[in-house]
Formats: sequence, C-alpha cells, structure tokens
Amino acid sequence: MRPVLSDPLASVLLVDLTAPAAVLANATTEATRLLPGPALGGVLLTATGDGLALAVTDREHGLRLSRAALVHEDGEVLVALRPLAETVRALDAGQVRLTVEGSRLALRAPGARFGLPLLDRELHPGVPEPPPAAGSVPGSALRAAVEAVASAASREDALPIFTGLRLWTGDGTLTLLATDRYRMAMATLAWSGERLDLLAPAGVLSGLARRLGEGPVALGADSDRLGLRWDRDWLGTALLAVPFPDERARQLMRVEPSGVVELEADALAAAVRRATPFAGPRGTVTLSAWDGELRVHSSDPHGGESEQSVKASVSGAHGGFVYQARYLLDALRPFGGGSVRIEQQEGLRPTVFTGGPGEGVTLTYLVVPMRA
Repeated sequence: MRPVLSDPLASVLLVDLTAPAAVLANATTEATRLLPGPALGGVLLTATGDGLALAVTDREHGLRLSRAALVHEDGEVLVALRPLAETVRALDAGQVRLTVEGSRLALRAPGARFGLPLLDRELHPGVPEPPPAAGSVPGSALRAAVEAVASAASREDALPIFTGLRLWTGDGTLTLLATDRYRMAMATLAWSGERLDLLAPAGVLSGLARRLGEGPVALGADSDRLGLRWDRDWLGTALLAVPFPDERARQLMRVEPSGVVELEADALAAAVRRATPFAGPRGTVTLSAWDGELRVHSSDPHGGESEQSVKASVSGAHGGFVYQARYLLDALRPFGGGSVRIEQQEGLRPTVFTGGPGEGVTLTYLVVPMRA
C-alpha cells in the first residue's frame, strides 16, 4: 500500500503581496546568518494587514522578522529559506510580488518569474514567543558591549562552557563576561529592570549585535531561553546549561598592578600589526615600558625583527611581557578611537586593559602573557 502524502496546500491561505526587493533580500539574508544551524522546515511567511513576517528556527534558536509590505491577500506559506534568499538577493528590481500559484510560490519582477515549491505547513515546528522582557538597554550600548566581550569567547564546541556569554544584573548595571581561558572580557552598562542571570551562546548574540540600531532592545529570560526584542523583530535562543566559573572570574578581576601604562589604543594596535610579520612561529610580540614610551618588539630568526616605540604615560616597574599578537589586537580593538589603561602584573598573572569604548559602556579586558 502506497503512503498517503500530505497536501502542502491543505493548510495554506493564498498569499499575495508586493514588497521592496531590497527589504525582502535583507530580511532573508539576516535569517540565514542569525541562525547557527539550518532552518528546520524552511521559512514561514505570514502576510497580514501589518505587513510580512518571516519566522525561522533550528530548534535551539528562533527568529521572527517583520517587514513592511503591501498585502493584497492575507495568507501563510512555507518555503525553503536559502533558495528564497538567493533568488531575491539576485533580483535587479525595485519591487517583487509574491503570489501562490498552484503548488508554487511565484516571485515576479519586471521581465522575470521564479517559482519555489511550497512545503507542508505542518512540517514547520513553530517559533515560540520569547520570554517577557525584564528590562531594556539602548541598542548601540548593547552592540558595543557584546562586540567587545564576545571576541574573548571560545569557538571550540568541545568546551561549551567557554562558548557562552555570561550576563547578570545588579546595582543598576548589566554585566557581560566571556573567556576562552587565555583571555577574558567584561563590560558593564546601565540597567533598569528585573533580575537577569544566565549563560547564552556568544556567537548568536554577536551575530545579532552587529545588526542592532540605536533604538531600545528588550531582554528577558526564563529557565531555558533568552529573548531579545528590537523594532518589530525578536530572537529567542536556548541557554547553555553548564555552570560558569564565576568565582574564578572574580578572582582574576582583582588586580595588583606592578606597572601602569596609558596610551592611545590605535597607536599601539598599529604598532602590533606592523610587528606581526616578524612575530615568528608562535606569533608573539613583547611589550616593555620605559620612561614615556612603550616599546613593541618582535623577532623571528628567519624573518627578521621589529622594534617600535609608542608614546605613553608610564608609572611603576615594568619588565618585558610576551603576548600573542592576535590576542593583543582583539583586546585593543574595542578601545579604538580613545585611550586605554594597561595594568601589568607580576609573573604570568593577566594584563588588564580598561577604558570605555563609548555608548555608556565600561570595558575590562584581560590577556594572559606567555613565558618568554
């Protein structure tokens, strides 16, 4: 006996709408980039009097984007996400019309028609609403904080605890912290709202932060998920169910500097970049503070050597500290355009970079030096 296949049109209301091609292309591209995994079931398109909504999920994360559109007929259809995104991105047209024609979603532009197969609406697992908002922060401030801190998170899935971004609130601040064991970053910004205490995937939040505007972003969480709402859009992501080494992180933040250097972050970053071609197989540079300057030295027996001086304010005792050049550049990047305070500690205790990347955010970045 042959199996009975479900009819994808059985649960479809006929969609008919017109939207700017660039708007639809940007929305579908965002949907493909914000989900770490492939969209399960496809993208659910819902057309109503409010415009067009796109919903996607990979089970661990759910995303809903709302965009302006002229809706001629309400409806809801399910199609594959990537073919839709690639088709509208390649269109050379101001407007595109989406209509259901038989078992296809037709995309029409001047001189062109494309047809995407309709999928069974019942195959889509749905995108649950994110948890209620506990409070909100300016999008620009959250973007600056996440971009500064997430660079210190690990990208090794074998150690999920270090791929997370730790968030908690208290004393009128929202704190974000991440570490990959070799460096650690912590940012704080003003917070007015209910309590938050969670560990979320750093990669997902970093991808979202790059797309945030100036407007407010609402955050809320329950025992399983973190939700973020901005404009008319929202993202929900599963929390990481692993304990974060909070006490160890707090211990590392207790600084006992042997020497302090203050200088322009961009000047030091430029010197480190120039030194990198001479950094040898370990990719290291050495920082040594002297009266009124910070010296940046690198050496490779086969590639040559580099020595530069950067004007700085220097106090205390300083030796030569060796660092991975790429870690130094990651640490300096958030302070670009301003000054940075560098506190070096005895032995292999972390070197601490502090300052404000702007937008009401205060940042502390730790980099562990290497043995010479």
